[in-house]
Amino acid sequence: MIVLIFYFCNTVLSQCRILRCNSEYLFATNHLDDSLNEDYCIALRSYSLCTQRTAWFCRGDLVYHSAVQGIEDLMIQHNCSKEGAVSLPHPRVPAENQENLHLPDTCKYEKSFYFKQRQKPTYLHCDVFGNLHIRTFYNDFHTCRVQGAWPVIDNNYLSVQMTNVPISPHQNISTISKVTAIFKNSKECIDQKVYQAEIDNIPAAFVDGSVNGGDRNGANSLVIKENSDAGHVEIQASYIGTTLLVRQVGQHLGFAILMPEEVASSHTEEQDQQLCVSGCPFTERLPLNPPIDNEEGAKAKCKEKLQVEDIYFECCVFDILVTGNPNVSLATFRAVEDAKILHPDKETFHAFRNSVAGRPTDCCLFLLASLLWIVFLH
Repeated sequence: MIVLIFYFCNTVLSQCRILRCNSEYLFATNHLDDSLNEDYCIALRSYSLCTQRTAWFCRGDLVYHSAVQGIEDLMIQHNCSKEGAVSLPHPRVPAENQENLHLPDTCKYEKSFYFKQRQKPTYLHCDVFGNLHIRTFYNDFHTCRVQGAWPVIDNNYLSVQMTNVPISPHQNISTISKVTAIFKNSKECIDQKVYQAEIDNIPAAFVDGSVNGGDRNGANSLVIKENSDAGHVEIQASYIGTTLLVRQVGQHLGFAILMPEEVASSHTEEQDQQLCVSGCPFTERLPLNPPIDNEEGAKAKCKEKLQVEDIYFECCVFDILVTGNPNVSLATFRAVEDAKILHPDKETFHAFRNSVAGRPTDCCLFLLASLLWIVFLH
């Protein structure tokens, strides 16, 4: 019963959409000046309506209660009536073509790195997908049972944290429900920017409503855009040579990144416990490949989109077997598509058991064995 209550509470909190309300309000007001008071009032009424729609799910959320109080204060400040027009907010559109803006050389990572090192940088790729699989910077694959908030990346330039929730109260399997990325202040290039995505809310803007790094000369060395064709939001941080993708597939979030080795390794020993660097902790890894009944149907479903039976393929089979939902195969397929885009070695981004460079590979099917063993013991 306690487990069910805990799962119910997690489910309710995960449906609190206050961050979406906040983002929509920022989108709607970023371009307004003080003379457009009625437009502010329309945006505030829309903001209030958004909070009312998510009120039941946000009753214990401090951000929600702060937003409600803030709306009341702003309505008084702008002398707004609670009755009147509401409208859907429109995102702020950059005034200039970002690609045509001049950037200082210090905000072009490859150019500045070559100037210092006289060679091209080495790039690393990491992704997190499905229930819950990690490909580290060193091409190790882990399937993990990590729940709650975990650091994915934590270095001198960028911190990324993901929050994981269990997919059911009876299984120790999790999926990503939130991704938070902090692009740290770079005096020459950008102001600090925070990006946050949740299930059903993958904004193409930072938390403050902006779409670049601020007002500095190198602001457009950090830009964010939505790639609707590929179904993801892409953040280009050219000042640190980094590309970050965030996508939603079904009720799963996925995360993928390409980052220079120099940037990825710029951390202290205390920051070493990053999922993209060392994978999940040993006690959270699930390394076993037991014989499983009824897996032929799962394999057939995975073969519809994944032609190569590599570790990605095993992860796809695993997700279908533990969830009973064949549609989760799409999460792995999208991870493969992201790897095709981001992995620095386009010829060898496929990974196979016993042939992956880096640390010893943990296989993707241990969790199911653990679950079966728990059922057997009980």
